[in-house]
Amino acid sequence: MSDWIDTTEPLRSFTVYYDPADYPGKYVVRGERIYPGLCVKDPEPAYVGDSLADARDVIPLTMTPLPRMTGDPPPIVEVWI
Repeated sequence: MSDWIDTTEPLRSFTVYYDPADYPGKYVVRGERIYPGLCVKDPEPAYVGDSLADARDVIPLTMTPLPRMTGDPPPIVEVWI
């Protein structure tokens, strides 16, 4: 592993969902902390509401969106890293 990689600080990611089973008809943002070999989901959603724009507003401006991937479950709208 390179010396410049700080493995004490996790990589943050946020996943935006629409219409998940636990919040039907809502947009939900859930955060994750990613360590080498381990992904820890935040215990509570960062956002639950009616608007994709409002969901995106809770995601830090420094993050980059990734489009849906072929194998993503239907509720996933996008992932931010």
